[in-house]
Amino acid sequence: MKRFAALTLACAFAAPLGAKTMMTINGQPIAQDDFDSFIELIVGQGAEDSPELRERVKEELIVRTVAVQEAERKGIDQAPEVQQELNLARQGILVRALLADYIATNPITDADIQAEYERLKEQSDQQADQQKEFKVRHILVESEDEAKKLLAELRDGGIDFIEAAKEHSIDPGSKNSGGDLGWSPSDNYVAPFAQAVESLSVGELSAEPVESQFGWHIIELQDERVPAFPSLDEVKPQIEELLRQAQLSDYQDQLLESATVEEN
Repeated sequence: MKRFAALTLACAFAAPLGAKTMMTINGQPIAQDDFDSFIELIVGQGAEDSPELRERVKEELIVRTVAVQEAERKGIDQAPEVQQELNLARQGILVRALLADYIATNPITDADIQAEYERLKEQSDQQADQQKEFKVRHILVESEDEAKKLLAELRDGGIDFIEAAKEHSIDPGSKNSGGDLGWSPSDNYVAPFAQAVESLSVGELSAEPVESQFGWHIIELQDERVPAFPSLDEVKPQIEELLRQAQLSDYQDQLLESATVEEN
């Protein structure tokens, strides 16, 4: 008999009085409504309802029901370690169901999401300076004298920055692109470099070479920007999830605050 291992089947499909029975396994009636509800659950998780699916589920149900009956006949279900696992599984199911019920009865509304979006956007606007990104290029050389010489030539227009970087820079990551480091917040750089970048105006070369543990830098700030805050449509799912997690955390805190816990 083929196993349908991908499913987690509830084996207690005993039919209540008056319910339509789809089959009987060793005298235990299996309710048609319970079976159909389980199929709906599987389909809701992405499976496609079909005669083949129903047959595989039916086969697995028979296998598991027979196995459970045998375990109960042998008294395995009463073993302390098995009882503990069953209790833990029951607790997990009930906790998930409780939280799902709370979410269903306390849904996150579009107004909630809009309000949180506006709060985050305002917070982002207030932190604009910290979020600023800089487009920088540099030439890295080993000695201060070489850096000063190159800087003077750049200021005089005797050499082109891109060509100078390709010819003289010892930074393997940027020399072939003319020293271009792209867009980045200043805190991505080592402290002396970051401080120099933040002090420059757009289009300005550093007044003096800047020393770091890597060598001596000639820095040019090409541009700066504050990254645009994403639209509500772009971040709506993430905001909804954040609000839901906060909501559930608050709910669990409320349950704990109202609980009476006595340690012996």
